[in-house]
Amino acid sequence: MMAKLKSLSRNQELLSDLQVASRFWERGIGLLGRASLGEREGLWIHRCPSIHTWFMMFPIDCVFVDRDLKVKAVFENVKPWRVVFPVRGASSVIEMTAGAVKRLGIQVGENLHVVA
Repeated sequence: MMAKLKSLSRNQELLSDLQVASRFWERGIGLLGRASLGEREGLWIHRCPSIHTWFMMFPIDCVFVDRDLKVKAVFENVKPWRVVFPVRGASSVIEMTAGAVKRLGIQVGENLHVVA
C-alpha cells in the first residue's frame, strides 16, 4: 500500500511516496535489495520498535513513532551493518533517505499522520 506522510504539528506533507510494510514478509524484507530511496520516499514498518541495517547498501534516517504516530525518537544517517535497539514507547518506524530528518525538520514530540 502506498500512502503520504504528513506532519499534523506543522500541517506539512513530508513524504509523498510512503510504502507501508504491515505483513510479516514485507516487514522482514524492509529496504533490503534497494539501491537507494528518493527524497520523497519512505517505508513505514509496523510493529517494529527496533531495526537493523544488515545487508543494506545505503544509510537511512529512522523516525520511531508510537501508536498515535507521535515521534518518540529519530536516528540520522544510520549506516549499513548497524543496529538501533528498541525505542521505549515506539510501535513502528518510518525509514527514509539519509538527511531527510534534518531537511524535513522532524523532531521528537511531533505528531505525524499517514494518508492512504
